[in-house]
Amino acid sequence: MGGDFAPRAPIAGAVQALGALPPDHHIALVGQTAVVEAELASLLTGELSALAAVRPRISVVEAPEVIAMTDKPSVALRGKTNSSMVVGLKLVAEGAAHAFVSAGNTGAQMAASLVLLRLHPGLTRPAIGTIFPTAQQPLLVLDVGANVDCSAEELVQFARIGTVYARTLLERENPAVGLLSIGEEPEKGNLAVKDAHQRLRSAGLNFIGNVEGRDLPRGSCDRGPIDVVVCDGFTGNVLLKFYESIGPMLIGKVSTVAGLDPRQVAGSLKELDVDEYGGAPLLGVRGVSIISHGKSSPKAIKNAIGVALRAWETGMTDEIGRRLAESVPSPSANGTAS
Repeated sequence: MGGDFAPRAPIAGAVQALGALPPDHHIALVGQTAVVEAELASLLTGELSALAAVRPRISVVEAPEVIAMTDKPSVALRGKTNSSMVVGLKLVAEGAAHAFVSAGNTGAQMAASLVLLRLHPGLTRPAIGTIFPTAQQPLLVLDVGANVDCSAEELVQFARIGTVYARTLLERENPAVGLLSIGEEPEKGNLAVKDAHQRLRSAGLNFIGNVEGRDLPRGSCDRGPIDVVVCDGFTGNVLLKFYESIGPMLIGKVSTVAGLDPRQVAGSLKELDVDEYGGAPLLGVRGVSIISHGKSSPKAIKNAIGVALRAWETGMTDEIGRRLAESVPSPSANGTAS
């Protein structure tokens, strides 16, 4: 029920995802049953009639309340316990579903995920990790909006969970981590960034130092390729929104100069299409919670479901917990009890 184009876009995306997945996969649509059933019937007898065979693999779970995009997270969580978001995340928490996908209120999804799925030990906050296209291979940026202000230690935590994501989902053997700053020198940046730089040097990660905004489109800096970029959520969200605007601008410019159909150009530059990436996992919670853009199309929802499936199949959240546990010093490491 969440998102600017709900319920049609989420339902159409779910149907399209099932059409592309093996027959043992199942999707539960969580929301107001009458509304969901009517939309589903319309799609399967209309524009998606070719996928009508997937209907037995779809169930509808009743959730009478809807969290609006303007609702405050705390109010939504306490006042709308029968919302599609809360009910859906409870399915994951109770083991009745492997993952949750929503294009609804991001703050509410983060708050509900924290309460219902909980954080891995060793973390103080989760982070939203988003894939950015580059001239080389895609890289992961986190946080892109969950945390406006971050401490140095939280930036180090993001580097740890980002490394696990890059290793499991991006299949990077030894992910290179960069810290986003205003210069590559260790002394550049605000207090949190400068402190985080020093901490990351001894964190046991493949930390390649500070990286700058200009390095992201290239996918590398003068020290080599970049797999993970760490920043606070304010900076990351500004960067994300700017990045999202580049694709349409480039497609429009190239189409005009070359005299081509914009759709033809977009097909050649599909890596710049934000719908290709679908959704971003809320990293650090003990379960798969995928956050999609509020303006997600059916294509974006379909791809977000693909992200959710890969996250569960690779055991990403369990691996994050294991890696975090390994990073916590034992009481005997410095001869004192913690």
